[in-house]
Amino acid sequence: MKTRSDILRLIEEEDVEFIRLQFTDVFGNLKNIAVTLGQIDRVLGNQFSIEGSALFDELYDPGMNLYLHPVLDSFVILPWRPQQGKVGKFICDVCYRNGELFEMSPRTILKKVLDQAAGEGYAFIVDPECEFFLFHTDDNGTPTTITHEKAGYLDVGPLDLGENARRDMVLTLEQMGFDIESSHHEKGPAQHEIDFTQGEALETADSLMTFKFAIRSIAKRFGLYATFMPKPRTDVTGSGMHLNLSLYKDGKNLFHGEDEYGVSEEARYFMGGIMKHAAALCAVTNPIVNSYKRILSGFGAPGKIDWSTRGEKTMLKCHNLLGESKVELRFPDPAANPYLAIAVCIAAGMDGIHKKLEPGEENAADAKPLPGNLKDAIVLFEQDPLMKEVLGEELTKIYAKLKNDEWNDYMLQVSDWEVGRYLVKM
Repeated sequence: MKTRSDILRLIEEEDVEFIRLQFTDVFGNLKNIAVTLGQIDRVLGNQFSIEGSALFDELYDPGMNLYLHPVLDSFVILPWRPQQGKVGKFICDVCYRNGELFEMSPRTILKKVLDQAAGEGYAFIVDPECEFFLFHTDDNGTPTTITHEKAGYLDVGPLDLGENARRDMVLTLEQMGFDIESSHHEKGPAQHEIDFTQGEALETADSLMTFKFAIRSIAKRFGLYATFMPKPRTDVTGSGMHLNLSLYKDGKNLFHGEDEYGVSEEARYFMGGIMKHAAALCAVTNPIVNSYKRILSGFGAPGKIDWSTRGEKTMLKCHNLLGESKVELRFPDPAANPYLAIAVCIAAGMDGIHKKLEPGEENAADAKPLPGNLKDAIVLFEQDPLMKEVLGEELTKIYAKLKNDEWNDYMLQVSDWEVGRYLVKM
């Protein structure tokens, strides 16, 4: 655990001159305030405030100033910034003036879910797998979906043109304290994956936000744009953000069973809870219009509410890797807010454990489909009482309204596909 003295000593030793106070809005966008070292006492005294609208993309304002409380253990120096006058950053909790956590902050929501689980003696470990694309920018620096490479799954250079950028990303992340397990080219041209080691659920959500920030920053140095858009091109596989969850109690992995697949009752019940709430969860785990282009694509993404101990296309996969039993959630995508996605999935799984919900037959032929679009997911999200329990009544209403507005805006747009399909025929 870092202390105030540790932070001040590190800042002096490393010649840090700028500090970024980062937090995440409800949509999973990273936000920050940048201050100079002269403000460090105010930073550590939790004296910097933001407008409440900053958490809601300025579309909703709770009508108050909120305060940024730096998480001391999250302090890290950004390796890609100048080495003279370095830049450090904190991840912050968002709080009221009196220091109480703001209940609609995504980090607060995940904390609440984990505290409830901890009250029953449970702890969750999360092992993420986050995919992304590296595309070219145009002459103005604007991102495109253009790539010149033809590499596929696990290909190497020179076929893998992103190999050098990916290597720098790994080295940079390690400088920032990440323990990187592996990196490789994914199935689509210009698609990549970098995996870091598992951690406690809140720590993993923090790390995912820092991970995406670092990946985008390093890509820019190579003249590339890193996008976590789920399905940026029609003709290739989409990007997922698989979440491998393990449940512990008294130091024991409760998902580990004695059957041939290593599946315990708790693992089955956890999957049963996820499956019960899956359609509503999608509004959070697959939160944008484009998310459903991945789900419907048939490129290996799960499309049904099913589970398996093997197979690539199932929504849930329960497996034992090197003695570590995990339930893999394969439907979330990297557009999701990690805090909210992990929170609602854990809550759904715990609901299954409390109610002993069976997941049904493995690879069931009559498995129901996942929602086909964002509108359907939002309708089911609003109907599920668990979502209100996790997010709160007010945030559930706000989130549903903003996502319905997003869907309506999408439906008003005339796409190139429509023009090509209908202009001459009609």
